[in-house]
This record gives sequence, structure tokens and C-alpha cells, in this order.
Amino acid sequence: MSDHDIIVQQASAPAARLILLFHGVGSRPEDLVPLGRILADADPAAWVVSVRSPDPCDLGSGWQWFSVRGVTEDSRPARIAKAMPLFVRSVRDWQARAGVDAADTTLIGFSQGSIMALESTQLPETLSARVISIAGRFASPPRVAPTATQVHLLHGEQDTVIDPRYSLRAAETMQALGAGVTVEIFPNLGHGVDARVAGRVKALVV
Repeated sequence: MSDHDIIVQQASAPAARLILLFHGVGSRPEDLVPLGRILADADPAAWVVSVRSPDPCDLGSGWQWFSVRGVTEDSRPARIAKAMPLFVRSVRDWQARAGVDAADTTLIGFSQGSIMALESTQLPETLSARVISIAGRFASPPRVAPTATQVHLLHGEQDTVIDPRYSLRAAETMQALGAGVTVEIFPNLGHGVDARVAGRVKALVV
């Protein structure tokens, strides 16, 4: 939890639900506030927080969980593993403040925020009941099926930053592992969030 996180909606504590949003690399928590407001309006009993990544982005403006400068398929998992303790701490701190546990927590990530949220499902501990990945991917194919976490993969068909095939392959792997997972590909959408995606996220959360 950071003083720079943005509380979009603060219901009474203990809250009915906690919704945490995680932005992409080089972005800011303000970028996901519009989506957060949609969710807050739909669920007045929820805490909705847009979380800021801890480190300044080393490619320019904005923030990051891990550097993508010179990143490769081989180096990405180690960078994520190094960042994961802070990610877990952020989730746990907001759960403590809102008075909820993992069963009432939803993690929504975009791009690098999705990478962190998805990789958290591979930890021994359960952080959330639901992970919604928008334009994201696993660093490497999922190894275990999260028994208490439902995963939803949303991806633009024309995404040239993170190929939508990562979401399709992840869904196939997770299904084979016995995990609860859905995948949806949105035609004519690149690396972003449009009204269709926002509407689907709302339907999944509320």
C-alpha cells in the first residue's frame, strides 16, 4: 500500500469487496481511474483502489513493477520474482485496511499489471478470488491450477505489444491443469481498454 495509490471508492469497513487495479509499465494509477469509477458506480459496497507501481519507469515517464529494458523470455521471470514480494505486500496491506480477505478480493491488471496479477496465482498463498487480466500474459506457462482463484483473460485481437496468443495459450494450459479460467478476444482492439472491455470487466466483478 502506497500513499500514491488512488482510492476511487472507500466504502465502510469491513468492506463487502475489495477491487484493486494495477496499471501497465510507464503508466500511472490515474490511467485506470475511469475503469475504477465504472466499477465503483456498479458496486457501492466495494473498496476500489488504483495501485501505483513502486519504481519510476526507466524508459521515461510513469511507473513500473519491473524493468522491461533489455528484457527477454529468459530474464522476465526473475524480474517478476524480485518484484513479487512488494506486490503481495500491497495486496495484503489493502486487504487489512478494507477488512477483507482473499475470498472478497479481485485483482484487475492491465499489461504489466496483469503480468503481476497472473503470476500471483502461481504462489503457494491465495491472494484473491478473481484475477482479471487485460492485455496481459504469464511470464512462463502456468505451472499450477489456483484452487481458489478464478482467472479471466481479456485481450485485443490486434494487440501488437503483448500478442493475444499468450492469453489463448494460457487458457489452454490452465484448463488442462484443471483451473477455472475464461478467455475472450476482442476484435479490432489493440493494446488498450475500450467500452467493450470495461463492460465485460464490470459484468465479471459485479
